[in-house]
Formats: sequence, C-alpha cells, structure tokens
Amino acid sequence: MMQHLKIMPKKKPFSAGGVPLILFLCQIISALDVPLDLVQPPTITQQSPKDYIIDPRENIVIQCEAKGKPPPSFSWTRNGTHFDIDKDPLVTMKPGSGTLIINIMGEGRAETYEGVYQCTARNERGAAISNNIVVRPSRSPLWTKERLEPITLRNGQSLVLPCRPPVGLPPAIIFWMDNSFQRLPQSERVSQGLNGDLYFSNVLPEDTREDYICYARFNHTQTIQQKQPISLKVISVDELNDTIAANLSDTEFYGAKPSKERPPTFLTPEGNESVKEELRGSVLSLECIAEGLPTPIIYWIKEDGTLPVNRTFYRNFKKTLQITQVSEADSGNYQCIAKNTLGAVHHTISVTVKAAPYWIVAPQNLVLSPGENGTLICRANGNPKPRIGWLTNGVPIEIAPDDPSRKIDGDTIIFSNVQERSSAVYQCNASNEYGYLLANAFVNVLAEPPRILTSANTLYQVIANRPALLDCAFFGSPMPTIEWFKGTKGSALHEDIYVLHDNGTLEIPVAQKDSTGTYTCVARNKLGMAKNEVHLEIKDPTRIIKQPEYAVVQRGSKVSFECKVKHDHTLIPTIMWLKDNGELPNDERFSIDKDHLVVTDVGDDDGGVYTCAANTTLDRVSASAVLRVVDVPNPPFDLELTNQLDKSVQLTWTPGDDNNSPITKFIIEYEDAMREAGIWHHQAEVSGTQTTAQLKLSPYVNYSFRVMAENSIGRSVPSEASEQYLTKAAEPDQNPTAVEGLGTEPDNLVITWKPLNGFESNGPGLQYKVSWRQKDGDDEWTSVVVANVSKYIVSGTPTFVPYLIKVQALNDVGFAPEPAAVMGHSGEDLPMVAPGNVHVNVVNSTLAEVHWDPVPLKSVRGHLQGYRIYYWKAQGSSKRNRRHIEKKILTFQGSKTHGMLPGLQPYSHYELNVRVVNGKGEGPASTDKGFHTPEGVPSAPSSLKIVNPTLDSLTLEWDPPSHPNGILTEYTLKYQPINSTHELGPLVDLKIPANKTRWTLKNLNFSTRYKFYFYAQTSVGSGSQITEEAITTVDEAMASRQVDIATQGWFIGLMCAVALLILILLIVCFIRRNKGGKYPVKEKEDAHADPEIQPMKEDDGTFGEYSDAEDHKPLKKGSRTPSDRTVKKEDSDDSLVDYGEGVNGQFNEDGSFIGQYSGKKEKEPAEGNESSEAPSPVNAMNSFV
Repeated sequence: MMQHLKIMPKKKPFSAGGVPLILFLCQIISALDVPLDLVQPPTITQQSPKDYIIDPRENIVIQCEAKGKPPPSFSWTRNGTHFDIDKDPLVTMKPGSGTLIINIMGEGRAETYEGVYQCTARNERGAAISNNIVVRPSRSPLWTKERLEPITLRNGQSLVLPCRPPVGLPPAIIFWMDNSFQRLPQSERVSQGLNGDLYFSNVLPEDTREDYICYARFNHTQTIQQKQPISLKVISVDELNDTIAANLSDTEFYGAKPSKERPPTFLTPEGNESVKEELRGSVLSLECIAEGLPTPIIYWIKEDGTLPVNRTFYRNFKKTLQITQVSEADSGNYQCIAKNTLGAVHHTISVTVKAAPYWIVAPQNLVLSPGENGTLICRANGNPKPRIGWLTNGVPIEIAPDDPSRKIDGDTIIFSNVQERSSAVYQCNASNEYGYLLANAFVNVLAEPPRILTSANTLYQVIANRPALLDCAFFGSPMPTIEWFKGTKGSALHEDIYVLHDNGTLEIPVAQKDSTGTYTCVARNKLGMAKNEVHLEIKDPTRIIKQPEYAVVQRGSKVSFECKVKHDHTLIPTIMWLKDNGELPNDERFSIDKDHLVVTDVGDDDGGVYTCAANTTLDRVSASAVLRVVDVPNPPFDLELTNQLDKSVQLTWTPGDDNNSPITKFIIEYEDAMREAGIWHHQAEVSGTQTTAQLKLSPYVNYSFRVMAENSIGRSVPSEASEQYLTKAAEPDQNPTAVEGLGTEPDNLVITWKPLNGFESNGPGLQYKVSWRQKDGDDEWTSVVVANVSKYIVSGTPTFVPYLIKVQALNDVGFAPEPAAVMGHSGEDLPMVAPGNVHVNVVNSTLAEVHWDPVPLKSVRGHLQGYRIYYWKAQGSSKRNRRHIEKKILTFQGSKTHGMLPGLQPYSHYELNVRVVNGKGEGPASTDKGFHTPEGVPSAPSSLKIVNPTLDSLTLEWDPPSHPNGILTEYTLKYQPINSTHELGPLVDLKIPANKTRWTLKNLNFSTRYKFYFYAQTSVGSGSQITEEAITTVDEAMASRQVDIATQGWFIGLMCAVALLILILLIVCFIRRNKGGKYPVKEKEDAHADPEIQPMKEDDGTFGEYSDAEDHKPLKKGSRTPSDRTVKKEDSDDSLVDYGEGVNGQFNEDGSFIGQYSGKKEKEPAEGNESSEAPSPVNAMNSFV
C-alpha cells in the first residue's frame, strides 16, 4: 500500500522570478476554467474595444466571441434596442460566432452605422454580455479656406503663429514644415505648443521666410492635411526709411517702437493661475511658454512636494512637464518659472487627478456542486467613487427572476445550498462620470468526479539549485483535494521541503540531483479519484569557467576574448558573442575560433562591452568584458600666439582626441627658421589639463612652435606649426662657458672656451673679447676681440706661470655681462731635478718598500702628477748580453714619497731608480739603488718519472725545481700502496739529499700499485709537490698458471656442458610461455642466487668499483704511467696538485703527509679505508690474484 503525506491545497505567497510567477498565475486561471466538454454558461472571450474608431473606407467588423456548453447563440442591441441583422442585407454574423461584419465597401456609408452596440451570448445555463461598444468612423477634415496676410515684425518682438487644425477623429498630430517638407528647426526661442501653435519668444532676422506651414496628420486614415503657408519678415528699425514707414498701416506693423530687452511674460497659459484635470493612469502634460528678450529659461517645481523622480520628463526645451502614470498623489499645485537677465515671472497650475473606475476585486467564475455555498465579490474604486450594479443573464438583478439560493449584500452576492437551477451568468457594473467597468462571472452548478488536465508522463527538466514546478491542472466538483507522491514505492513528501499551490502545482524550492524521479499527483473528491505521473530530471547548470577579461588595446592591434563553458552533458549549449547587447558587426575582422573571439586591426568603433552568452534549452549564462581601444592622442590644433612681448609669448592650443587614454602632458617644441630651419628643439612641458603655456623667448630668434600630446600609450605626432614670431635683437645674456687656459708649449698660453650657439647670440655680429694677465703681478689686462671662434693663443709667456683669463661675448647691440675670471697656466717644461735620498726596505721575499725625498716644486716646472719607479732584476754579465733586461714601472700619484713593490722574485737582486712626473713628462732619474730579496719556498720539481719496474723495486728520476727560490736542502718522498679494495696502505716517508736526481725503492710487493708524493725544500720550508703512481711487475709463474687453467680440456668441456644446460632451460621456458603457462624465473633466481655472479662490496663480500671518493669517476687512461715512465708536473693528470694540494701541501712534525687520498680535492693520505681512482681491468685482476 502506498505511503504518502496528504497535503491539502493551501495558498502561499510566491516570490519567484518573473517567468515562474507568470506561469504560476496562468496555472491558477486555467484551474478555474471548466473543460469545454462539460455543461457551462457562456463566457465572452473576445470583443471590440469600448471606443471603436473605424476606417470609413473599409468594412466594419465588430467582434464578439464566446464559449460555452452547449455552444451559445448570439444577439445584438444597437443604441439600447434589438438590432435585427436579418433585416439589413449589408450585415452578416460570422458562423459559430457573434462577430458582425457590415459590408460598406459596396454601397453603404460608415456614418449610417454609428452607434452603441452590445453583444449577448446565451445558452441554457445563462447569458453573458459584452461592453457597450461605441462605433464611430474616423474623420480627417480639410482646413477651411482662409486668406493669411504676411506678417512683418521688428527684430526682438514675440510672435505666435496659429495652427488651429480641423477637429478630426482621432485628434490629428501637428507639426510645422516648409514647402520642401523639411521640419522647421525649434529651440528654446522657437517651439511648438501642445495646441499646435508655433511660439517665438523673440524673432530674429533669420526667421524671415514665406513658407511657415502647419500640417495635421491623421494616423487612422494615413492622411496629412496642410494649412496655407504663412509669410514672416523680420526687419530692423534702422532699415526703415521714411517712405516705407509712411506706406505701412497699423494693422500691417506690430508696434511702433524699437524692441528693447524686456523681462519674461507668458504667452501660454494666460494669467498667474490655471486649472488642470487629468485621469488616473494617464500622462499629465503641463505647459508654460514665455516671451522675452533675452530668451527666457523655464523651471518647474511642485509646491509642498517634490516631482516624482522616475516618472517626470521634460519636453520641448523644458517648456512641457510630463508625469506618467499619474495617481491621486500627484494632485497639487505646480509652478513654472520663466527667467532671463531682466527678471522672472511665475504661473501656478492647480492639478486635480480624477479616476475612472478600476478594479479592487473583480468577480471570478464560480463552480459549485449541489448543496455547496459560495460568493461573488465585485469591488472597484474611482474618483468619484463608482456605483456598483448587478445583473443576472444581462437583466438587472432587481427585475430578474428570484433565486432563493442567492442573497445580495452590496458588492457581494452570497450563495447557499445551490442547485442546478442556480446556474447563471452575473454581470457587475461599476461606473462613475469618467467611465465604467463591466465584468461577467458565472455560477455553474456541477457534480463531476476529479479529472487531471495535465498531460500524462510529462517530462520536466530543471537546472540544479533552481525551483522546480510540477503541474497538476485539475478539475472536479466539489473541488478535489490534491496529494503528491514520489517514486513507485510512494516516498513520503515532507511539507518542509515541498509546497503545494492552490492550482495543484507541486513546487520544489531548491531542486537537487536527488530530486530526480517520478512524481504522482492524485486528485480526490466524494465522486471519485484521478491520478497522473510526471517525471523530473535535474541537470547541471551551465557555467562559464573562463570568462572574458577586461582588455585595453591600442588601435590597429589584435585582441582576443576567451570564454570556456562547462555544461550538462545531455544539453547542447549555443555560444553567442554580443557587442553592446547586439549582434557582432558583419566584419571579417571578427572571427570566432572555438572558445575565443578574435578581433584584428582594432578600431575606435570596436570599443564597448563584449558578452559571451551560453544558452541551453533550460538556462542561460553570460559574462561580459569591456574592450577599451586606446591610442596615442591626436595632435593638438588651432595653435595661437597671444601676448607677444620681447622675451615671452603665450601659446594656446586645442587638444586633439585623447583616444580613451587621458593626456598626461603636452610637449612644446620650437624651430628657429633663421638659423636651423627644419630642426625642432624642446621648449617646455605642461600638464595634460592645460591648453595654454607662457613661453620664455630669446632675442633675435624667428620662432615657430608646435605641440605634441602624450598619454600612457605614447606621444602624438606634432601639431601643425604655429605662425612665426621674430623677437628683437639684444645684447648677449651670457658669456661662453668652459673657459680654460693651458699651454701647449713652454712659452705659450692657449685660451679655449665653448662658444655661444646662434640661439644664444641674441643678435647679429657675435664676437668675443679675450682678456688675460699674470695672476701674481701688477700687469694690466691685455684684451683682444676675436670673431666667433673657440680658441686664442697667447705667445711669449714665461714657463708655467698662473694667469687670470676672461672671455666676454658681444654682438652688434652690445656686450654681455662682465664675466668672472678663471685661472690658467702657461705651458709646462720637463722637471729639472731627480728625487734624492732613495732607500729600500725589504719586507719579505716578494715585497719591498721604497722611500725618497720630494723635489722642490719650482723644479717641477708644471703640474706635479706624481713619482715613477723603474725597477728590474739584475743579471750576470753573460745573461745581460744575451737578452734585454725587462724593466717594470710603478707610478705613485701626487706628492707621495714612498711606495710598495709587490710580486718580486725571492732570492734575487733588484735595482731601481725614481723620477718625478709632470704634464710634460718625466724628469731625470735618481741614482740606481740595488737590494736583495731573501729565500722562499721552491717550486715543485720540474718532472718525476718511474723507470725499471721489477717485482719488488721501482726507480724514480726527477728534475730539480725550475724556481728553487733559494738553496735546496733536501727532497722528501712519501709513498703508500693501494690494495685490491682500494684502501690506502701505510705511508712511508724518505728524505733524499738535494744533490740527487735518481732514487731506487727496494723490497716492494710484487704486482702492487703505489702512490708517490715528491717535493723539494729550502731552509724556509717545503715547496709544491708532484705526484705519480706506478705498479711493480707480475709474478710470471702465477700468470703462467692462469693461462694453463684456461687452456685445459676438462675446463673447456665443463664450460660447454654448462652452456648446453642453459640452452635447454631457455627452450623449455619458451615453450611453456607459448602455452600460456607462467615460469617464475625472477622468484627462482632470487631464491637460488649464484654468489659468484653477485657484485662484491667491502662489507658484504661484493666486488665494488675502484672510484674517486667525491667525483665517482674511474681512473682515466691518460693518468696511467706512460711507456717511458716519465710524467711532467704540468702534464700529469694524477699529480698531487690535481688532488687539491698543490703548493699548499703540508706535513706533520713527524713527516707524515696531512690530507687524504680522495680525488681532485685530496686531503692528507692516511691509513684508513679511502677509495681512489679505479685501476684498469688488468691491474684489477693482478691485484685480485
């Protein structure tokens, strides 16, 4: 048995969006409709409007459609009496309908059929009536003939040109045009009033014309009627001569005095107050037109209130105030104010809002079962309050047959214990002096079991998280109760999740994925039960997961908008791109590629809002982005020069379009057409908000200016050049700069300066006055005037004497200001004296400090630049003859009297001298001074080679260090073996006399690799080391045994047997695999691992790789001892230097080597387990054996 929750119909406020609400209301209406297969009174479904204006040139059609069961019959009244259509051959009734067709196209006239018509639809259950339909033919009469005299006015007078169109039906639309059918221009001064007249606040000469024509357009008949043209001539009093004035009569000339400025007065409405009445719901139009000189401006206010913001509109240059959808609250006093410079005038309009009847509660059809109760309510409002009247079946209820089941209580009819005979159509009429309302509502007494009107198995598809509305349109009498079930097993519907509306609709406020399923609607009353199944599917919402983004692009470039959409897989979206909510331009520059909209060669018109809209059958989503097209600004224009003074001018310009990027600054440039035509120089910059600049000018320049605008995109092209402006000549404002006095020879003074450019000359005839005198003396200034050059040479000067120098500019107008004097010197000569008292302090074996006494400044004969030391290593006479002595130079700036000599060779003899230096060159050298450097540590031995290897001995040969840096005292040799596990053996330390170059090591192990470290010593300490490796020879007897085993027959046979066994195993494995079987080779190998084929390491018996401890590189082939057993230090890949020691190798006090044998970064060799570079395979085997 079905389990369910019974939900009784209830009314619940509905606050969904517009579309669901409309759907919901439609469902309520449809629930009240009686199915057409059931007996029911007539219902009017269509009728002509109350005020029905017809076209007299076409047949008259008066509509009246109704439904009912049985189908209703129709009858008409005209002007309150029965209209017998059978007696008029021009009138027919449309079959199955009450619509009248009056054929006047052939012979009838429309005026014959003017009147008030009313339709009645009747069947056995009652009668419904239509509104009173007032039928009137439209009229478009002609203007009456009239003779219009020309109008002549003085300039400034006011004027009203009357239109006065003929009265038509409906009223005509008025407009003013000329003979060419061009609308006459209107403004605050000239405008058309609501009555169609043309008002001039004041006339001007340009108002003169002969074709002011008023037109009336009658839209219903699509005709235009024309008034006779009006001629207007506006003249000035000064133009009138006595003859013309004498011939003008008073009627032809308005006013006798010239028009002067005057305060405003109203042309319409007249007086200070007026009254306006308007009906509720219509448009209130208030008008004030004033005349005056200057032209008045109109303002509007509401006394004791404010104008409604969203319903107030100004028309006709604010001369008309319109308020839409007026209500009683808009009643009150409105004031218009006309102002000009001479005064103001006020007019108050008292507005009263009346109201034709409008519904509060309109009566609705009532379906009752026998014995039930019900009510019909008819409530309306209006101003004045309407009268309510009831009719039944078109007859006033007061004279209709009595029905004991009804009771009238004002605007309500109460029904109790109705029976089938109670069925009827009731009419409610609400009327006042401004109109009426008529509503039909039937009472239909039926006994009907429930029926469900919604189609069976309707599929509803809804987007997740949105409301779902499942229809269950029903009918029954008595009114059925509605129950809803979910699923075949009747899942209970909980009232806190589901909402049942009065029309049977089940609402799921927030549909989720689990809302999907089959829903059953069950309708019950005392006469039976009906049910219906509907299906609900919940779809994923369409989402834009990648929205288009705001873009700023430069004109002419390309822009791309991306729009990626995710949607339910069962829905197919349609992607549409819009620009400014309209279609994309039909332009090949716009292209859509999958998720992208691409616009190439972007122009100014392409800016706007671009919207990506994704539509499915169930939802629509969109995302928008703004495209702002920018570019460099357009160039400024209209350059103008004002306030032209001798040394300044004001430049004004008009900015060009900023192209959507604000102008940040303007750049002003000038051209000197006199000297550098076509070359533009920077003059000034001003902010982007300025359009003028005060420019400072120089004398005697023929200026032209141009302006460029700059924004964040870049700089505009230059504007057109301004007019030229030649400033007057004047004396120079400034003197040359960079004045210097330097001698090039011991007896001259060269005076140089940076000359003024032509722009700085301020006038023609630019020259320079050059003046000089000795600084330390009483000599007068010597001066000379030279042409426009940049150098003057004074000859015959004493050597290196200070001079005061001045260079002054002058031109044809006069001299520049007196210049400041600068100091210079005449030419330098070589220094005369060598530094004395030179002595050397040796700091260490590579560094010495030199001291000297300074020379007298007078002997320098120039600018002291410093002291220069020449030093060199002294050699024997035989060597000096063989090669040039290389001298080194160190210069010490300024007046220093000591300096350091770095980088000296230890245990060497050096000589040096010192010289003073000035701008001319070096002075004489001091006496050569010699000194000795002490001993240092030696360099590494030049070479180390190992010769004559035997089973137990190795012989080492070497060359002494190339730089002993002192007297060698001895050599140190350290060596240690390297075993098969790459461990370093004990370190052996030997001292070898300094006079030896060969040494033999005995009692060594056969077939063993040794590492050697070798370096020399002086009394100062140990030098850099050199390293080498070597191997003693192999025991020949053991090698022979190895060869014998490999060539024995039994060994060869054993190897062949093993190979055959492996081949058989492979074949068996291959056969098993082809048959689908599995052979766990890996597991068996892991279980029976051959210890002889496992890698061996130090801790677990495996055999590792002899590798570098840090770099993990095998010993390079090139690092092995060559065939001649000779390794030089610079060629060895395995020297001690390569292992990180080099000249910094150290030893402990007991002679053991500090460090570790560990590759390129070798530390002191030790007796620990450290790996070294791997030996070759042969050596590894020898070590293993």
